[in-house]
Amino acid sequence: MAKITLKNIRHSYLPNPQSEDDYALKEVDLSWDDGGAYALLGPSGCGKTTLLNIISGLLIPSEGELLFDDRNVTRMEPDERNIAQVFQFPVVYDTMSVEDNLAFPLRNRGVSESVVKQRVSEIAAMLELDDVMQQKAAGLSPDNKQKISLGRGLVRDDVNVVMFDEPLTVIDPHLKWKLRSKLKELHQKVQRTMIYVTHDQTEALTFADRVVVMQFGQILQVGTPQELFECPAHTFVGHFIGSPGMNIVPCRVQGGEVLLDGFKVAVANSPKAATSSNTEIGVRPEFVRLADQGLQVDVVNVMDIGRNKVVETRLGQHKISVLVPEGKAVPQGTVYLEFDSDNTRLYDNGWLVE
Repeated sequence: MAKITLKNIRHSYLPNPQSEDDYALKEVDLSWDDGGAYALLGPSGCGKTTLLNIISGLLIPSEGELLFDDRNVTRMEPDERNIAQVFQFPVVYDTMSVEDNLAFPLRNRGVSESVVKQRVSEIAAMLELDDVMQQKAAGLSPDNKQKISLGRGLVRDDVNVVMFDEPLTVIDPHLKWKLRSKLKELHQKVQRTMIYVTHDQTEALTFADRVVVMQFGQILQVGTPQELFECPAHTFVGHFIGSPGMNIVPCRVQGGEVLLDGFKVAVANSPKAATSSNTEIGVRPEFVRLADQGLQVDVVNVMDIGRNKVVETRLGQHKISVLVPEGKAVPQGTVYLEFDSDNTRLYDNGWLVE
């Protein structure tokens, strides 16, 4: 296992990048501790797979250095980095049995059969594959094939990092929860550095101790699931994480006060620190309440999501969602909103005002 450090990493797919826009991956400075569980989270095209491929050695970055512990591996081949990678589509040998598939990475490295048998047995038990060990992989369901792929990544005990690139994409929705839980359980058992790449916030927040949120090749925030939810550093993080996401509404800062359509809104951070006219407030639907007085809006939609209702209101052209407990009456037409000031924040050009 290894501590992974990325120093001033940037990457462009162009031979001679001229501007910041030419870089698919903007400057990255990150440090991941040995044995941690991490996730790279963001929409398609945000740069997360590019970053993963740099760590794995499939790409050499245009700039910067990659260290495993204190060893510079920036230009080393993938097979010199001692990594294991699990891809979006299961990589298995259909004509081999499950047992032989799991054993292949060890036998390919000349490991003794006694060790092979022990390691394969341990991994098979963790993944609940004991009952199908002698079956050919070709006849197995997609989730069992992906379990084999996971097992092939975990069976070696000498890897520096195990990387997962959208590993649950082809899994049926009703099986995803089970495999997500299994991955978390496996990490707690084997205590290896693991990096999980996904566009699915549920997968990232379920698996990782710390999540790296990316957009447009840039890292917007690194934090625990709780930190990302409670205090997003960027409006994209607030909107992308949470269901429904954070309300982001343009506002005006005047005389040290935040005004929303002329209504004064108290925020947790300092309006005086705002430096531009491109300001917005961010507040999650959980921290907005229907009230007898406050900001006047119009109810346009009500969605029942089980234990709560999502009440969608409009302030001019802008939507503000409110989470209302099941059983509470929702008025129609014009209503008033109150914001929890401790959980309402001011953003300037997308970034949290410090």
